[in-house]
Amino acid sequence: MSEGVTGADDAREGQVPRRIRADAQRSVDALLDAAKEVFATSGVDAPVREIAEKAGVGLGTLYRHFPQRADLIAAVFRREMDACADTAPVLAAEFPPFEALAKWVQRYTLFVATKRGLAKALHSGDPAYDSLMSHFDQRLRPAVQALLQSAVATGEIRADADADELLGAVASLCMSAYNAESGRAERMVALFLDGLRYGAKPS
Repeated sequence: MSEGVTGADDAREGQVPRRIRADAQRSVDALLDAAKEVFATSGVDAPVREIAEKAGVGLGTLYRHFPQRADLIAAVFRREMDACADTAPVLAAEFPPFEALAKWVQRYTLFVATKRGLAKALHSGDPAYDSLMSHFDQRLRPAVQALLQSAVATGEIRADADADELLGAVASLCMSAYNAESGRAERMVALFLDGLRYGAKPS
């Protein structure tokens, strides 16, 4: 990232973050990377001290950039949404439509794995999360919709495939596999994607 979160105000109000010094940006990036890993294994309620230690920074640095836990959670998921959405056009340019869709959905599966405990947080009433749903709508929904339309146009998947249904189904499959063996979510999602081929009409 070339720009980073400098405090709760920008994150809560959905403003464009101000540019910060390179060393401060490295701390922000390290914290976001560490938080992503910790959230994936321990959920969003994991101790912030664990995140700071994993990032190699002090608690003071963490709180300077993210005064509240909610600010850190929101920043992690916003960045992950962006990274996931940004892969869609790259895959579309490199692979045939269905393969690009399948690869993107598996990338989305990895994103969902970082969301453990987010549903409860989102319903906590904390204003830090207010912009996350609109960000999801603006970034992820158009990304998958474009991939679906390409696969439909080439007759590789059924014409009634819906972006919201796909995203919701994949999220549900991933959540059901949280406590299962490694790779189960990916296998379940792959089977679901194969089902999209049923009823396809080759162009």
